[in-house]
Amino acid sequence: MKKFTNFLFLKSEARWFILFFIAALLLWLINLNTLPLKDWDEGYYGTVAKDMYQSNNWLYLTYYGEPFLLKPPLIIWLINLSYHIGGISEFTTRFPCALLTSLGVPILYLLGKTLFTTHLPAILSSAVYLTLLPVVRHGRLAMIDGMINTFLIVALLCLLNSRKTPIWAIGVGISLGLIALSKGILAIALGGILGVYILLDKPRKILRNPALWLGLFMGFIPVLVWYLIQINHYGDLFIQVHFQQQNFDRLANAVEGNSGEIWYYGLELIKYSFPWLLFLPGALVLAIQEWKQSWAKLFLIGFVLFFSIITLMGTKLPWYIMPIYPFFALGIAAYLSEFYKTKKYYSQLLVIGMSILGFAVLLGGIYAFLEEQKIILLMITIIIFISVLLSAYKLKRKSPNFVTILTVGLYTSLLLFVSSSLWIWELNEAFSVKPIAALIKNNTLPNSIIYTDFPYSRPSLDFYSDRQVLAKDQDKLKKLASTPSYLLLDRHNTQNFQLSNAKILGEAQDFVLVLTQERQN
Repeated sequence: MKKFTNFLFLKSEARWFILFFIAALLLWLINLNTLPLKDWDEGYYGTVAKDMYQSNNWLYLTYYGEPFLLKPPLIIWLINLSYHIGGISEFTTRFPCALLTSLGVPILYLLGKTLFTTHLPAILSSAVYLTLLPVVRHGRLAMIDGMINTFLIVALLCLLNSRKTPIWAIGVGISLGLIALSKGILAIALGGILGVYILLDKPRKILRNPALWLGLFMGFIPVLVWYLIQINHYGDLFIQVHFQQQNFDRLANAVEGNSGEIWYYGLELIKYSFPWLLFLPGALVLAIQEWKQSWAKLFLIGFVLFFSIITLMGTKLPWYIMPIYPFFALGIAAYLSEFYKTKKYYSQLLVIGMSILGFAVLLGGIYAFLEEQKIILLMITIIIFISVLLSAYKLKRKSPNFVTILTVGLYTSLLLFVSSSLWIWELNEAFSVKPIAALIKNNTLPNSIIYTDFPYSRPSLDFYSDRQVLAKDQDKLKKLASTPSYLLLDRHNTQNFQLSNAKILGEAQDFVLVLTQERQN
């Protein structure tokens, strides 16, 4: 009781920071270990980190002994460190990224407190960011994008604080360096956005600060050293794969068929940022009206520039939009705070939009429940429906309490969502990997390669089986069937292969594992 009393008497800033920290930790860390790793990123990163864990080679990334040249090493280092502390599991694979992403919520509160002239928008910015589905879902996975958001938020916080305390500028360069060690070329895009903001908002004071240049030196020296070591070791192969295929090609071309129309990211924003998206038009208008204020410049520059960059890219993937959400949250928070000041921002259109959204959620949720027959879907639907309808009612009554109702309802529904088996819906797109992985692991020799007629290779299957499972077309599989090989075949396709001399090692789900010729031990 005494500790709780002490908490109540902390400064309000400290209380809000602790509250957001605890709320974010709960939302991002709960139920991390109950669902298998998904394809592609999680399977790749988990397997590469497992290679590093077993070989203790922190310098060169490998995937079953072969060079892994696709990404910089930071996420692999963090997962490997997690493995050393807690062993290899789903939780330890996802924990570093989930933890770093969750820290973005309270740090965004500190950023808002520095950026705005009043305390309320800082609180609202973290509340919005905390309840954005893409940030929560992608941030819980072993993926780079959530932790990059946190590095971006730290960079912005350090930049703003450096106006009064110049030494803070060191954090800008270090944060950008961490982004470069996570996703390479993205550091150029986000650094460019920060550069435009600096040029339009008191550039002389910031650019003349030696701490900024010291921070950039400190942040990018490790990046430069790592890249030079890789180029020296792999030569042109590293340049072609890492820089050309994984970075520059994605700007102009749709790599691996990940294409989309010019409005692709507009649809992503519409689908996954509701109901906060309803307030985006008002936030944009308010920011234009208050352009001279720092928050307006940061929101417009960050939101518009980054949205333009990803829209013009050839490769389209849902998580590429992630860095827009800190700017989105700041802009929405600034607009929401106006509802507490004056009644002129209460619009009948918002009431109508909120009401339509509520009934759309209800109908969609009922349909999903009837399809999936999962009671958790119905519970989530009812919570969101009631929250949105109550918010619409409060909006009609011109009460700013609609923000609190909306935030609490969304947070509660997200807690239920991540506590269920629904939060990684991609797992339903293909067979369950764990039974097949157990079949492979228990019936094949270590370091074997298994060939399958499944349409594509699955990194998550590689992770759980401790073997590399490669997808091949039927012609190649028929050739392999004439040599000593492990084949993982769809039970219904086995008649397409001459397996009279093959040994059936076991079956799981709709797959048969065979050894085409007996191997000599």
